[in-house]
Amino acid sequence: MTTHPLFDIAGRTALVTGSSRGIGHALARGLVEAGCTVVLNGRDPRALEKAAADLGGVGGVGGVGARGVGARGAVHTAAFDVTDGPAVAAGIADVEERVGPLDILVNNAGMQNRAPLLEFTDDAWRQILDTNLTSAFLVGREAARRMTARGHGKIVNICSLQSEVVRPGIAPYAATKGALKMLTKGMCADWGRYGIQVNGLGPGYIETELTRPLVEDEEFSAWVRGRTPAGRWGRTEDLIGALLYLASPAADFVSGQVLYVDGGMTSVL
Repeated sequence: MTTHPLFDIAGRTALVTGSSRGIGHALARGLVEAGCTVVLNGRDPRALEKAAADLGGVGGVGGVGARGVGARGAVHTAAFDVTDGPAVAAGIADVEERVGPLDILVNNAGMQNRAPLLEFTDDAWRQILDTNLTSAFLVGREAARRMTARGHGKIVNICSLQSEVVRPGIAPYAATKGALKMLTKGMCADWGRYGIQVNGLGPGYIETELTRPLVEDEEFSAWVRGRTPAGRWGRTEDLIGALLYLASPAADFVSGQVLYVDGGMTSVL
């Protein structure tokens, strides 16, 4: 044995929303490598199929498909819109019927829209609110209906450094991530008695394809490195250990918390 049994999550079934690329895809990879059966979610079946193939599985277009990946977990896909209540209800029911009961939910689906607040449109506000906050409520509620009946479950909401602090041009994003922090605490308050732990994972500045323009902006990148005690941008793999902890029995008495993985940025002026 190379790890403590409290951290063993092999054989668990996990759904990761927004996992065709970026942080969600990296978190899904970590769960697969830990021995979980993982369901990738997004709206684009082709993107999900490509993501599943990258993890060693082949997703079924428009539904759920799978292929085992050796000693690691199996990979499945489920294409549905996490901002659409009826689609979420049907999608979760389909996943549980085809793959099995969900033990772990990672609410990762999200978007960014950078613009001065005075120029932010009504439609853009509703879109970012639905994608970053309402989706976590809809998917979390549907998964919790089943988890509460079974008496156990782990929900991890992907919050952000901006759940605590904000800079100019991203006020709506920060508003959604701050609200997601409080939704996490509210889920903890309502569902803790049923054996469900709900926590948040708060990435700092992470290098992904979506943040590539910021990484390549020398002035901004220098600011990030100077502002972060670790002295660098985060990598998606930096987030995996925190997720595995929160999804494991080691965190059975941890709930309503946000674990920031930000190289220390939230701790310093």
